[in-house]
Amino acid sequence: MTKRHGYALLAAVLAVIVVISAAIYLGVATDDGSQDTISAGPRGPRNSAAPASAGTWVGSWAASPAAAEPNTHRNGFAGKSIRNVVHTSVGGNSARITLSNLYGQQPLSITHASIAVAVGSNNPAAAPGTLRRLNFNGNTSVVIPAGQQVMSDAVRLRVPQASDLLVTTYSPTPSGPVTFHPHARQVSYVAEGDRTEDPNAAAYNQQSTSWRYLTAVDVLSNEADGTVVVFGDSLTDGISSTMGANARWTDTLAARLRDESGGPRYGVVNAGISGNRVLSDGNGSPADNPSGLSRFDRDVLDRSGVKAVVVALGVNDILRNPHQNDPDRIVEGLRELTRQAHTRGLRVVGATLMPFGGHRGYEPALENVRQSVNEQIRDGKVFDEFVDFDRALRDPYDPRKLRGQYDSGDHLHPSDEGYRKMAETFNLTSLRGSAAAEL
Repeated sequence: MTKRHGYALLAAVLAVIVVISAAIYLGVATDDGSQDTISAGPRGPRNSAAPASAGTWVGSWAASPAAAEPNTHRNGFAGKSIRNVVHTSVGGNSARITLSNLYGQQPLSITHASIAVAVGSNNPAAAPGTLRRLNFNGNTSVVIPAGQQVMSDAVRLRVPQASDLLVTTYSPTPSGPVTFHPHARQVSYVAEGDRTEDPNAAAYNQQSTSWRYLTAVDVLSNEADGTVVVFGDSLTDGISSTMGANARWTDTLAARLRDESGGPRYGVVNAGISGNRVLSDGNGSPADNPSGLSRFDRDVLDRSGVKAVVVALGVNDILRNPHQNDPDRIVEGLRELTRQAHTRGLRVVGATLMPFGGHRGYEPALENVRQSVNEQIRDGKVFDEFVDFDRALRDPYDPRKLRGQYDSGDHLHPSDEGYRKMAETFNLTSLRGSAAAEL
């Protein structure tokens, strides 16, 4: 072979290598995650790991595990698919979920799980091309020990802000009791059999107003650089707000953080539990409705990307039996939450306690406790900043009561208009900045 022919052959080989490399590069560069879409027909599981990407992992949605679901002790939801419907606060280009077996008494076996963007509000059908299979440490199945939780691998999915997601799990074996959040103010769905990869709604003919197993959805976001956790009771949980309308005050707060200038770009996660107190646990082990002090690590400090926390607790310590008639004990509990947050450098904004005059539990002595707690909050010695929900929603002619248009009718929980007023009262800039050195 002559040198000329050798050079020509080498040039041809190099040209082929360049063409192949370009094809591979173009294939990767144009990959939008669609290869992770689950379609009909038999095929092996695909790798759903999210690619390396700029962005920040933040919380887009959360719900605090509150108790063991009644009547699930023996079988749990064996042989059924649970499709939780949740509403995002911020969007991103990848997602991951957290599942909890906190109240379980035996291992929980999840053999399949999926996530999708809903085709519309309050609809169990997936938008075309969005259904993704979820893996756990590379596997499609996971066993969650009793009392534990697990985070999924990240999956590539364009998650829109202020949209409904469908997170579906299937457990083939009895695994009760079921860890749940009972007051979702959102309709979710259940189907017989393994329907985790079913994009259609037809099989999901059972409805539920609880969230089961699912406690968090995080997104890899370029539009948010942190998370604010709203830590509270039924007033944060959204009791009495319109079902399926996302009319909790935290939903309006999330919209303001997305749309208005001046505030930080944070995802908003709701850590409210109806009936929650600062100081007292519920019954059981682990406790149903654990106190704010006992769940603060789990529901605030362990959240993804948390930068700030809003604390709206204390009314139930006063109202629920046995009454906590010492305002200083409630205030000291609130200060302890602030101290715990400061150990992680978190900004803490606290809320004054709103009036409950006319409520069946109202007593003049309890009103005095509420006023004393609020006085200490306003003195600036409990939180870094405070939002005055009491002043914003109380009746100017009878400050012991909610103003009429802000009252849902039970004289404790706000109406949709009242919840909106709470969010509008909030100063977004109060979430910005570092924690105070010491209170």
